Amino acid sequence: MRTTIKIIALCVAVLSLSGCDTIKGLHSEYKSEATVPGDVFGRGVDMTLDSTTAADLSWREFFIDPLLQRLIDTALVHNTDINSARIAIQQSEASLSAAKQAFFPSVVLAPSGTVGSFGGSAASWTYNLPLQVNWDVDAFGSIKSKKRKAEAVLKQAHIAEQAVRANIISAVAQQYSTLLLLDQQLEILTATDSLWKISLETQKILWENGKSYSTAVNQMESSYLSVKTSIVDTRNNIRQMENALCCLLAITPQHIERSRLGTYALPRRFITGVPAQLLQNRPDIKLADLAMEEAFYNTQAARAAFFPSISLQGLAGWTNSAGSMVVNPGKILLNAVASLTQPIYAQGKLKANLKISQLTQEDLMNKYVQTVIEAGSEVNDALADCQAAVEKHGYYHRQVAVLKDAYKGTHELMDNGKASYLEVLTAQETLLNAQLNEATNMYNGAQAIIALYIALGGGTK
Repeated sequence: MRTTIKIIALCVAVLSLSGCDTIKGLHSEYKSEATVPGDVFGRGVDMTLDSTTAADLSWREFFIDPLLQRLIDTALVHNTDINSARIAIQQSEASLSAAKQAFFPSVVLAPSGTVGSFGGSAASWTYNLPLQVNWDVDAFGSIKSKKRKAEAVLKQAHIAEQAVRANIISAVAQQYSTLLLLDQQLEILTATDSLWKISLETQKILWENGKSYSTAVNQMESSYLSVKTSIVDTRNNIRQMENALCCLLAITPQHIERSRLGTYALPRRFITGVPAQLLQNRPDIKLADLAMEEAFYNTQAARAAFFPSISLQGLAGWTNSAGSMVVNPGKILLNAVASLTQPIYAQGKLKANLKISQLTQEDLMNKYVQTVIEAGSEVNDALADCQAAVEKHGYYHRQVAVLKDAYKGTHELMDNGKASYLEVLTAQETLLNAQLNEATNMYNGAQAIIALYIALGGGTK
């Protein structure tokens, strides 16, 4: 037994001296070597900003509407996707626990017994009560690499849960803002319905007094009825959007209590600029980095497969079977074996596995860079949308005010017979479109701010 252990120790020493740098590399920890462009957000984007940024805000600090907060809370508790992500974390934790315990020996109790008789002799009983111990020595980092890989997988599960969390928060906020837009559109259409009804009644009076034609009445009524159908469509859209939001919350269809579009406030201080390091808060970038880490340890394990595996086996127990003899009472049985297995020729599988692992690392590094570039593009798009919505807001607001005056003046002229029904129709339809455009622009601005928040890695806290 001692001779066997000495031989194994000698082999390990020789291998260690002949490839000490390689063996040292088998135990090295992961460090990212990926490089990304410096101007990932594109040129012309202001990068100066104080330490308080969008991604540093928790979703409660960012979405300050209490009704929206309540909906997000419900979604984060009941949504099926977020619960599946939490289960994936528990599964990864179990895998990591198993990987950590691989450093320790396995212990098996395997009792056995037989009874036999020869030539009519009395039956003899033999029994074994062995306790078997098997320990794989991690001299070349194979088990350590697998443990580190399991740690990377667990980190990925946590980041994936954060990604699902951010997506759910974003989806709830976007659908909520869509409901606010539909409410605003319904309010505009309802007010327009009342105004156009007055215009229709006025046109009917003029026709009855011979100051207008039936054609004018028909045109007015057609426009009035189109508003009626738009109101029906908008109410139906509201119901469908409420149902979609209920599905996201994992609750039965019901009315969603909400604010008004004009009171839907979001913080704006972070729009002044974006520091590039903020992208590290994004779950997809974290996942891409962890995927590289997992591939790194896969490569380490593939390298370790070229080196010998060392195992120690021991057996201790009680038996009454000593070779060909049966003795009672039984005696203590002790046995120990040390073995070393060095791969010589594995039909090219070891080299192929190493090559595949290295190529996977290279591929994931390229994907990491591409993920960062796409993230920068998303931030750039969201910033541009925010700025455009802010710039257009003043124009739309002024346009609505001007068209209200124009509609009022044109209607007064028609009452006095100084303007045709076509001028009134044009004025009221133009005003309606402007009001709807103003509401849509407010909605686009809210959506852009939400998109910027998520693009910067917000929603994970």
